[in-house]
Amino acid sequence: MTDLTPIPLSALNHWTYCPRRCGLIHIEGEFTDNLHTARGNAEHKRVDQVSYETAKHGARMEYALPVWADRLGLIGKCDAVEFWPDGTIYPVEFKHGPKRKWLNDDLQLAAQAMCLEDMLGRPVTHGAIFHASSHRRREVAITPVLRELVIETAAAIRAMLASGGLPPPVNDAR
Repeated sequence: MTDLTPIPLSALNHWTYCPRRCGLIHIEGEFTDNLHTARGNAEHKRVDQVSYETAKHGARMEYALPVWADRLGLIGKCDAVEFWPDGTIYPVEFKHGPKRKWLNDDLQLAAQAMCLEDMLGRPVTHGAIFHASSHRRREVAITPVLRELVIETAAAIRAMLASGGLPPPVNDAR
């Protein structure tokens, strides 16, 4: 076990979207709901309650599953994890909006996969982002590049938290 400061999985998403936003949330404690976050919270109600079910397709679904990886200093929860009869473990991250590809979402999912691997001792090679508005999934391969980016991003967040300083504003036309 290491003595790394635990980084919330959501912070990886925040940092990749905007490092300053990450600092405002995780150092200053500033977060204000807007229309998009309020909709996202409403759509997350089902997956924010710890529960499980057996789906029609045969997988056991667990919701709001707490996860961690001590060696990486990561902690959080998975919105949903499918446990298939063949042993496949498949995390599913719920996001508001239509089907689209954002690196910050993929990074958060990869971190969930890495935590599941550490906890369960089994490989997690793929997961999905479920886009609530379009009711569609986008499969994500948990690649070595994504795994390395999780480690680098967690280190950058840890350094920011240790310094107590906010990153400078970025003019991002995203």
